[in-house]
Amino acid sequence: MMLLAVISALFAFFAVLLVVPYVTRFALRHGYVDMPGPRKVHAAPVPLLGGAAIYAATAAAMLLFGGRSSLSIAVAVGGLLIVFIGLLDDTAKAKGYEFPIWPRVIVYLTAAFVPVLLDIRIIGVSSPGPGGMIMLPEWASVVSTVVWIFALTNMINFIDGVDGLAAGVSMISSLTLFLTAVIRHQTDTAMLALILFGACAAFLAFNFYPARIFMGDAGAAFLGYALSLIAVEGSLKSATLITILIPMLALGVPIMDTIIVMARRLAEGRGLHKADNLHTHHALMRWGLTQIQTVSFLYLLSIVFALLSIVLLLAWGA
Repeated sequence: MMLLAVISALFAFFAVLLVVPYVTRFALRHGYVDMPGPRKVHAAPVPLLGGAAIYAATAAAMLLFGGRSSLSIAVAVGGLLIVFIGLLDDTAKAKGYEFPIWPRVIVYLTAAFVPVLLDIRIIGVSSPGPGGMIMLPEWASVVSTVVWIFALTNMINFIDGVDGLAAGVSMISSLTLFLTAVIRHQTDTAMLALILFGACAAFLAFNFYPARIFMGDAGAAFLGYALSLIAVEGSLKSATLITILIPMLALGVPIMDTIIVMARRLAEGRGLHKADNLHTHHALMRWGLTQIQTVSFLYLLSIVFALLSIVLLLAWGA
């Protein structure tokens, strides 16, 4: 099974490498580009639509090598919804106007219900003591799963503001969740995590500074969605109090950034969904770091979180 996971990851890796140049040319030819602006760190138009390549490679690899499992279908169907609305958002961005928030919220919530319908959901908390599994009521199971998926779908999108940041952090997180799945003998989640790692690694070749293409909202939201599925099906489905921390730490950078930004927006009376320059990468660049230094620092922080999650798993949660 491990060999199949490696082959599927290589498939996703080379699929992204092959598809991205075609997507780049299409985006340039038809004007799907992200223009420079006050909140942007790039000085020239950059093609969007990279997220379509990431989704296509990931979904194809899961369906080809993972079969028609619940996880494969959730990635393909829910991911398609995420990418569809993301591409509409990216199209609006390319045309110079703001895409409304509510269509995205509705579609993200709909996509978050797809795994629930396939029985991929948080079902309870287990403990090593005599109490055994504490089962959540069905409504609490559904709500907690949908909230987690919806939140993480947005969190990766929030950090996608510097060349290579979202792809690199997602690559580190997916590798961490892969190791977690291997330790816990979870084959489906291990495969998806390694596929995501391969897709992100290939995309990073085009997206690291200076980026030749952006993943756009479609790609960033899809990565958050896929990572949330791995966490639910892997660590959270029937978690112990310790293993609940594992995906939290594996995804520590986007979670930390979201908490900081939301707290500051609330403190300043701003709308929670309004774009601004309050993110961690913006702060680091205001302090004088270059794009590469900013991304490298956040990669390092993500690796520290990842190592801590693995240590916790080996010590108490395996």
